[in-house]
Amino acid sequence: VQLQASGGGLVRAGGSLRLSCVASQRSVINYTMGWFRQAPGKEREFVAAIMLNGATDYADSVKGRFTISRGNGKRTLYLQLNNLMPEDTAIYYCAAQSITGGHRSTYGYWGQGTLVTVSS
Repeated sequence: VQLQASGGGLVRAGGSLRLSCVASQRSVINYTMGWFRQAPGKEREFVAAIMLNGATDYADSVKGRFTISRGNGKRTLYLQLNNLMPEDTAIYYCAAQSITGGHRSTYGYWGQGTLVTVSS
């Protein structure tokens, strides 16, 4: 399965972006999917996940500002980023959980990432 992320860009603090991630195969409809990010000089961190039953989970740092969702066909994953802050600057990666594990850490398929830069 290939995951193609897009939608990143440069935005001012307080602005919004919508990230998208399209999967190459329909099999992803059976997977929990998530977003992660990696800021310069830092380790990759969990951002949000959406489970098969539609339940969602967010990192505390983005709760109330970011919203994860899936398209009707479930092959597309979205992340709406609102009220962006400079500390949100990172490469954002989408992932599909094709293997057993915690939804905050264990994923089998990863996209290539899309860069979000937030200026102050």
